[in-house]
Amino acid sequence: MSHHMHDHHRDVQGGNIRAAVFGASDGLVSNTLLILGVAGADIASSTVRVTGFVGLLAGAVSMAAGEYVSMQAQNELVEAEIKREREAHANEPEHEIEELAELYVERGLDPEQAASIARSLMSNPDIALEVHTREELGVSPDDLASPMGAASSSFVAFSIGAILPLVPWFFAGGTAAVIASVAIALTSAALIGAILATQTGRSIVRTAA
Repeated sequence: MSHHMHDHHRDVQGGNIRAAVFGASDGLVSNTLLILGVAGADIASSTVRVTGFVGLLAGAVSMAAGEYVSMQAQNELVEAEIKREREAHANEPEHEIEELAELYVERGLDPEQAASIARSLMSNPDIALEVHTREELGVSPDDLASPMGAASSSFVAFSIGAILPLVPWFFAGGTAAVIASVAIALTSAALIGAILATQTGRSIVRTAA
């Protein structure tokens, strides 16, 4: 019965969703512009296809590498802060109790109740560390984002976004392929906006725009 008492929420702390959305959008826009730029030179459709594929591969690798490095750097920074917090808990427990109590007072609790809760939490070092890092850093020591996950999401999403405007060039060429690429890009951009809207609860029209 207890499972009915809890709401299930998406993991919004990890970087996979952000990396996927950004990757798909970037792949769609950048490769569409690359394809249109090359197509404007009035060259063979085969050259457009090769150029589009190279743009897809280069962009996907670049995005994935960037996501991995940035997420790894962010995690190392957070881990350093968590280590500093853990040492403070061990060396200055009374000071940490005061900090926790102040946080709860700022949230509306009276000082005595806040101090009691803080002292109770500090009796369990693991829970105290998790609460403190959540309150001060906005993260959990056990829920750091995965650099590899973010990189993989970015690579796949960029590739999907980049391949879409290239599809018409496998079946047509010239003006017809250009128009089809633009139409696919606009439709896909609107679809990404609509998906974001359904996930965030915002207006579909507003988000897609």
